[in-house]
Amino acid sequence: MEIRLAAPLQRDSVVDGFGVRTVIWTQGCSHNCPFCQNPQTHDFEGGCAFNVEDIKEELKNLTGQDGITLSGGDPLFQIDAVVEIAKYAKSIGLNVWCYTGFLYEDIVNMGKTNPKYLELLQYLDVLVDGKFVNELKSLNLLFRGSSNQRLIDVPQTLKAEKIVLIPESDGIIENFSKKNEKIFI
Repeated sequence: MEIRLAAPLQRDSVVDGFGVRTVIWTQGCSHNCPFCQNPQTHDFEGGCAFNVEDIKEELKNLTGQDGITLSGGDPLFQIDAVVEIAKYAKSIGLNVWCYTGFLYEDIVNMGKTNPKYLELLQYLDVLVDGKFVNELKSLNLLFRGSSNQRLIDVPQTLKAEKIVLIPESDGIIENFSKKNEKIFI
């Protein structure tokens, strides 16, 4: 199975989620958010094709990384490959974040016709959902660009059967990181 990526894996990111992360920049997005920070990732024919098994091998050999972040483009446009990567990352002890222009509610609805979307949720620790909206842009937001985007604690959301957000006060972020083992070392 292949996945189209905008770039090789990016190690040691500290701005794409809690801790030190490896970012997987997927290629392809049709949301077309005005002023998107990654417009070069929109073209579905851009980037390069990578073998998912090679990506998994790279993940297996990572050192000093707390987790992976699926970003792009929009990872959900390559759901089969993204599920395979997220599942593998969890199996080797990495936490998984995913950025998408879709809302959590959209993903649940898409899961009614393609269960892979619901399967992906099982492997995510955090989902940053919603399109970037330039009019709501703020540099004071944690790990997102506009205030409509949400930091969703996916395991707690699945357990509660309602959306559970990650609060942004420092103490709560610390508590979140402690309960999710490998976020901070």
